[in-house]
Amino acid sequence: MYKENPKSNRLINEKSPYLLQHAYNPVNWYPWSEEAFKSAKIQDKPIFLSIGYSTCHWCHVMERESFEDEEVAKKLNENFICIKVDREERPDIDSIYMTFCQATTGSGGWPLNVMLTADKKPFFVGTYFPKENKYGRIGLIELIDEFKDKWRYERDVLTNFSKEITEKIKNVHNFYEESDLNEDDIKLTFKYFKEGFDSSYGGFYLEPKFPTPHKLMFLLRYWYVYKDEEALYMVESTLKQMYKGGIFDHIGYGFARYSTDRKWLIPHFEKMLYDNALLIMVYTEVYQITGKEVYKEIAEMIIRYILREMKDERGGFYSAEDADSEGEEGKFYLWTKNEIIDILGKSDGDLFCDIYDITKRGNFKQKNIPNLIRYDIENIDKDLKNKLLKIKEKLFQYRKKRIQPYKDDKILTAWNGLAIASLAYAGRVYENKDYIDYAKSGIDFIFNNIMREDNRLFARYRDGERAHLAYLEDYAFVVWSLIEIYESTFCEEYLEKAVMLTEEMINLFWDKDLGGFYIYGNDGEKLILRPKDSYDFAIPSGNSVAAFNMIRLYNITENQLFREKADKLFKCFAHNVKNTLEAHSFLLTAYMYNVFGNEQTVICRGVKDNITKEILSEINKIFLPFNTVILKESNEDNTYVHVCKNFSCSKPVFNLKDFIKIIEK
Repeated sequence: MYKENPKSNRLINEKSPYLLQHAYNPVNWYPWSEEAFKSAKIQDKPIFLSIGYSTCHWCHVMERESFEDEEVAKKLNENFICIKVDREERPDIDSIYMTFCQATTGSGGWPLNVMLTADKKPFFVGTYFPKENKYGRIGLIELIDEFKDKWRYERDVLTNFSKEITEKIKNVHNFYEESDLNEDDIKLTFKYFKEGFDSSYGGFYLEPKFPTPHKLMFLLRYWYVYKDEEALYMVESTLKQMYKGGIFDHIGYGFARYSTDRKWLIPHFEKMLYDNALLIMVYTEVYQITGKEVYKEIAEMIIRYILREMKDERGGFYSAEDADSEGEEGKFYLWTKNEIIDILGKSDGDLFCDIYDITKRGNFKQKNIPNLIRYDIENIDKDLKNKLLKIKEKLFQYRKKRIQPYKDDKILTAWNGLAIASLAYAGRVYENKDYIDYAKSGIDFIFNNIMREDNRLFARYRDGERAHLAYLEDYAFVVWSLIEIYESTFCEEYLEKAVMLTEEMINLFWDKDLGGFYIYGNDGEKLILRPKDSYDFAIPSGNSVAAFNMIRLYNITENQLFREKADKLFKCFAHNVKNTLEAHSFLLTAYMYNVFGNEQTVICRGVKDNITKEILSEINKIFLPFNTVILKESNEDNTYVHVCKNFSCSKPVFNLKDFIKIIEK
């Protein structure tokens, strides 16, 4: 047990990198466990629950200021049972208490710190607390003293409040008003995006700015349906400005979590697998639409980053890279002008500094974040581009010698699903078999290592251990990846697995009374709430992706169950969607597929086939977001193709030239 090292606490036995970061705090942390809640009852203490993740900058700050401090630890240990939770491993717990935080404070974030009764009901919540009062925030010392007295002298007030707020949140989660989505909701969502669009620097609103690729995916489909060029302009502008800014790592590639400023210059430097995975997909879709090589180049730079830095040798993908190194945010990524000149020499150094905005004064903490904000990226001379690639490789090799940011090497099933889906999609668009092979090895890793013998998925794998029964998003995102691999290979095995996991998802998560999917399964730990989330935050919600998948699977398999569940899901969440349209962009994308997804390309592969490969190549060059490709084996000698739109099919065509004429109409 943890007593083997007197300086460590109970977290020393955990696999979560976040929990292990706190294993040597003087705070007597418990993991989330029955032992912790039993101790709270026996000792008659409230619980101090702290939720975060390993690459969270302000989690690190609060640890340094408070949880590593002996005075704070002594007060916490005397007055609370203290529990640490990794939000990336337990999104069910995080969702419940974040809902409480947003309901009582109007905002949220991490670290998320909650005071609970021993029966898990919250009575106080907040985010970052310094040790002493500062920044206009109450200090943790004062907070502990305040609630120590309240627990002793006003416990009834606290417990009554906890019961009251828990019931209110339950009522919100259980509220159901069946409604119907319609095209007006799609058009109104576009109107809101247009109003919030920053025409100078792309993205939405001013600052901070997040990539939110699912919003861009919605806009691309809006453009496809309604031929509104402004929708495409908004996406192109955003993607170009994001790449030009410092949010993109111009030396080692990959996108940071978000930008703290309007110009995308100063990032919050952590890099997340899910952002980069979804951005591969969006840049690839825009490449299909425009044919502009710059988008393909950016997508392939992101892929290079993921394969180099985030891929486990067995096929899975790691979660994130930290914002901090050597205790300082962004230090690994910053440069001085003199440093650049010393590494590259005067001529190449001046060239790089001129193009990438490197100055003596600096643009961040007296140092520089390389960026192309002032540069026209679509008109870079080919010779100059090649020269810059060689220069950046020199800088990359130099940067490798620095102390690198911490890497969270846990393998999350859901985020791996997104990475695998994006690699499979990019592989077929760019006709790159290696990308598809990486996607296949990724899905093999999940089935071989993170799935039980009865096909029950788990949420996390690390250091030889799978843990935590998988949540809705795990199932939804893995099914998405299986559909993408199927459409890139037409190997029936992947389609069969997608159908199997979707049926399992319905059995485990579906609300049989009201419709929609719960976050955690009916075989999971029973918490104070069993929420259903429809909102798309940093990533699309599990319900959004589940609906998206079921419509696609219905179009391929004609399994009526999937269509019925998707229709019910749209009705279940329509009230939420209409109240917060911008927060449901991917659910609306799924709804658009439901409405407009009646395009099919049926390839009947003949015995003497010689055109199927060329036909698929042509299909993959074109952005066809609502098209379903059906590949059938035919007894005929020659391959022929039907293209079906708006419930009518073309005459069969038997050659590539005639097919191209039809598909491009």
